[in-house]
Amino acid sequence: MATDCEAWLIANPVEAGNLSDSFPSGDEDNTFTGNVDNEINGNWISAPTGSIHEARLKAKVKRRLRKNSSRDSGRGDSLSDNGESVRSAVPPTSPKGKLLSRKSRMGKGRGLPKKGGAGGKGVWGTPGEVYDEDEVDVKDPNYDAEQENCVYETVVLPLDEETFEKTVTPIVQEYFEHGDANEVAELLAELNLGGMRGDVPMLAVSLALEAKASHRELTSRLLSELCGRVLTATDVEASFHKLVKELPDLVLDTPGAPQMLGQFIARAVADNILPKSFIDGYKGRVDCEYARAALDRAAVLLRMSRWTGLRIDSLWGSGGGQRPVNQLIKEVNLLLKEYLLSGDTVEAERCLRELEVPHFHHEFVYEAVIMVLESKGERTLQMILQLLKCLCASTIITVDQLRRGFERVYLDMADLSIDVPCAYSLLEQFVEQSFNAGVIDKKLRDLCPCRGRKRFISEGDGGRLKLEGY
Repeated sequence: MATDCEAWLIANPVEAGNLSDSFPSGDEDNTFTGNVDNEINGNWISAPTGSIHEARLKAKVKRRLRKNSSRDSGRGDSLSDNGESVRSAVPPTSPKGKLLSRKSRMGKGRGLPKKGGAGGKGVWGTPGEVYDEDEVDVKDPNYDAEQENCVYETVVLPLDEETFEKTVTPIVQEYFEHGDANEVAELLAELNLGGMRGDVPMLAVSLALEAKASHRELTSRLLSELCGRVLTATDVEASFHKLVKELPDLVLDTPGAPQMLGQFIARAVADNILPKSFIDGYKGRVDCEYARAALDRAAVLLRMSRWTGLRIDSLWGSGGGQRPVNQLIKEVNLLLKEYLLSGDTVEAERCLRELEVPHFHHEFVYEAVIMVLESKGERTLQMILQLLKCLCASTIITVDQLRRGFERVYLDMADLSIDVPCAYSLLEQFVEQSFNAGVIDKKLRDLCPCRGRKRFISEGDGGRLKLEGY
């Protein structure tokens, strides 16, 4: 029997895969041993244990390789001489190594993000991608058929009295600085004025009464621009009615409010934003003396414009930098001539302030120095020096404007000396006295040009040097 069993094993060798597949996971080693022992004890008397033991070891190693293949992908096991498994690193050229590598297997990658940055967790797509509108699902439990035709708009609440004053006042005050009526119209159009729309002209005129003449001119232009765009003629008329009624309160802050309001009314009628019947409607129905003075002033101005051709469109005058340069130069020269006749520095200071051109004060300094050079008199020199000293002390004329004025004179001395031969000597005298009075500094004094002096010997002078200046 042993001979037959051995012959059968030689003819049908036992494979490790067949042995491992015939046993379930768990205690397959014990089951294999028990079956072999039973067969040997039951059927076979003796058997070669070496071949059976070798087959058992091979099957066991095969099972271990299967278990570790999923965990240790990229690593391989091999058998040593004594039958133990030995792990070895997988060469980089193996298929498993390529699967684990993050590098491009094509060898053409540029290191850019995957899918152009549109992939990955928490990414909604490539930058700049626009998605279509989501379609409403009819089967959605929250679906409402009435919401499909809804139009959503931003609702701006109407301004109340307190919010209106806080919002519109800064807009008007900024307009006094930049003078752009279109910007004011755009800002007011964004607000929901509601019932406070008619108070816009009233607020603008009230602020202009306490401001300068140039601001009142800007206010008249603003009312003309807003009428038809933001305001209606009815709103403007209702606002002026309120101003006439509140004149007693306005006089407390601005004593000349009745005359100014009368000019605003006349200007509004001339600009066709206020009906001509506005003044006639108050005849015989005015009890307040301030209202009567304002209406009389407006009526007189309109009558003068009709009879004498008075231009009401420039009633306030164009103030500040809105006037042309030639006109500003004429007003500066007129101011200096009036000062030389009167000698009143306070009045000259007030007139210079009313020009509202602080950026153009260098022209005032320039014209004043030129007047000193052309007059050739000591009285003019002392009066101009006193005026510049007072204006610099009150900071009406800044150091920068004063420097620019003197430097302009220095640059024009070559042309001035043609009309005034002694201009260089007069300029040196005026600059030196200005430095002693503290009007200019040492650096500006040293910049003063001086004409070169010629020394020569002529025939018949006995060899004497001539020191006269030319």
